[in-house]
Amino acid sequence: MTRPIDQTATLSGLTKFQFIALMAMLMSINAISIDIMLPGLQEIGASLGVADENHRQYVITAYLIGMGFAQLFFGPLSDRLGRKGPLLGGLALYGLCALAIVFVPTFTALLFLRFVQGVGAAATRVITVSIVRDVYGGRQMAEIMSLVMMMFMIVPVIAPSIGQLIMLFSEWHMIFVVIALFAATISVPVALSLRETLAPANRRAFTASVILEGFRIVLTNRLALFYTLATSALLGGLFGFVNSAQQILVGIYGLGIWFPAVFAAFAGMMAIASFTNSRLVQRFGMRALSHAALLGFTLASFIWLSVSLMGPLPLPLFIILHAATMFQFGLIAANFNAMAMEPLGHVAGTASSVLGFTQTIGGGIIGAFIGQAFDGTVTPLAAGFFTVAILAVAFVLIAEGGLLFRPHNPAG
Repeated sequence: MTRPIDQTATLSGLTKFQFIALMAMLMSINAISIDIMLPGLQEIGASLGVADENHRQYVITAYLIGMGFAQLFFGPLSDRLGRKGPLLGGLALYGLCALAIVFVPTFTALLFLRFVQGVGAAATRVITVSIVRDVYGGRQMAEIMSLVMMMFMIVPVIAPSIGQLIMLFSEWHMIFVVIALFAATISVPVALSLRETLAPANRRAFTASVILEGFRIVLTNRLALFYTLATSALLGGLFGFVNSAQQILVGIYGLGIWFPAVFAAFAGMMAIASFTNSRLVQRFGMRALSHAALLGFTLASFIWLSVSLMGPLPLPLFIILHAATMFQFGLIAANFNAMAMEPLGHVAGTASSVLGFTQTIGGGIIGAFIGQAFDGTVTPLAAGFFTVAILAVAFVLIAEGGLLFRPHNPAG
């Protein structure tokens, strides 16, 4: 009997497990860049003379802005030169900036280097999705992205605990040393084991006209555009929570050193949901799972907002309601991204860059507004989550021509 061809090994040079693990590590660059420093934000602000506690959130926002805009560059570049070269260049820039931050004298200098670090990290975000799209499509891509997201979610589970451990035995500069070492570690298998996944026939010229044509293809595709906008809105809620997580869990609920454990529990809900999605998506389809989860996210956010308006929210109730939204988000993210990328395989790098730019910048701006609205209660966060849920429902309805749960083809 002829053995089936291993699609993953043929196109990437890795086994399926190795491929998923490496893609998850690359995606986790951005999670570790944010989550590991959450326990140290207060100390960073105090060390560099930041008076307004809400301004500490700019450490996250500056990174997201750099990452968002740079994706517009790395996507078309990877469509021209291939995936590996630009990916390794981005990892190098990211790691060097992390080391440079160790020596910053001012908060302004730190924010500048965080912006540049985000530029380097953009390569990992946009090229990772492009590589997955080079190798897979349809429900299979959604399954692989769900497994990637499941493993990727291990980082938000453990990163705050690592940050807390560093703060117990050292100080905040060491956090960036650890980040640099993480980047160096990931670079080794990328350089030595990952095969170039962009077929020569799919390479595109790196000229203004070709790049603009690729952008036009992406932005005029209704499914791709509006599923991207829906994801951007929901990411805005997630970034809003990340921005204000330390203020809520430590400032309001007084969790102290238990902050990483509760934060990890929320990330764990998304990991469980991503695994669940990977098991179910081939059977039920991307739209059935993600549309149901979006409605569940909206309902949970509405209940959360309604209860918070009645008075201070007890910690157990906050955990239950927020965990409910995080679980639904885990069912949504991989499917929405796969549906957005599905019709754009011939311009995967450019498509991933436009989609990533929109999601990161849009989500980052929305998240910054939600975070800056923090007033000592959880109500602004709850209002933010319900608002982005309504926006996401509207965008999905536009993408689907007004009907939910309707597969467009057997792969949907």
